[in-house]
Amino acid sequence: MTITRSVPVGVGHYLPERVVENAEFESWVDTSDEWIRTRSGIERRHFAAEGELTSDLAIAAANNALADAGLTGADIDAIVLATSTPDQTFPSTATKVQHAIGMKQGFAFDVQAVCAGFAYALTNANALIVAGQAKRILVIGAETFSRIMNWKDRTTCVLFGDGAGAVILEARTGTGDTSDRGILACDLHSDGAFNDVLYVDGGVSSTQTTGVLVMQGQEVFKHAVQKLAQTADAVLAKAGLAHADVDWIVPHQANIRIIKRTAAKLDVPMDKVVITVQDHGNTSAASIPLALSVAKQRGQIKQGDLLLTEAIGGGLSWGAVLMRW
Repeated sequence: MTITRSVPVGVGHYLPERVVENAEFESWVDTSDEWIRTRSGIERRHFAAEGELTSDLAIAAANNALADAGLTGADIDAIVLATSTPDQTFPSTATKVQHAIGMKQGFAFDVQAVCAGFAYALTNANALIVAGQAKRILVIGAETFSRIMNWKDRTTCVLFGDGAGAVILEARTGTGDTSDRGILACDLHSDGAFNDVLYVDGGVSSTQTTGVLVMQGQEVFKHAVQKLAQTADAVLAKAGLAHADVDWIVPHQANIRIIKRTAAKLDVPMDKVVITVQDHGNTSAASIPLALSVAKQRGQIKQGDLLLTEAIGGGLSWGAVLMRW
């Protein structure tokens, strides 16, 4: 039996020029480098420059992914862009990327699932390819979370950063078994009962303002470890694979303690987990594609490797995608 698989053929990322070390926060908030490292594993993050937009980050990451794949914007049929910090209320940030890369055909749209956004975007892109709606899709995660920080809240403002990552998926024929390259299974969830544990206290219809991020850190931590392990187990079960089959976990890069605890629950050693949180902080929907791109540059992930990505964010929204690189 032959089936259509969504195969990654290119990956790229972009980080703003400004690097903010932990020590920089000590000048305006009651914190320290040791406090931040101990609780999160974060050492530094990147902040977008004044006037540098989420679309600018996304365009740069998209162009790097296109270069990696040896393609141009004219070769792309669709763009699915995950972000919670769009340039405008409308139109979508994805359409700005579409224009910038010279993509005259097809369609482009945003998805919003906060830190789980890239898992949602990959799942949507995979469904479009399998359904025959597009043959080649640019999937992007891009965020400027520095624009929605409460700089007086020492528990949250030190955790987030800005960045973008992109993966190009291409329709290819597979045999239908787990040796195929491409996306093998997806698993998505959300539960609005937990809206108040992680949210932004503003919006178009409620306050007509942007608002700032509010988080109940301990509650998020508790839900994250449990739900990430559950969705990872579920996506492996859907594919008929086991923990031992995974070559690399590429998790949402939010907190090193969450990453370690989840890996332990899955009985996967840390030397099989891609870690970038120390250099990027939490870049929300951008963190997984950023980590994928960096891991490829490092020579960690190679063609044929089985990758498990998992993430959780506001909503609460969470999910996992299993793919063979």
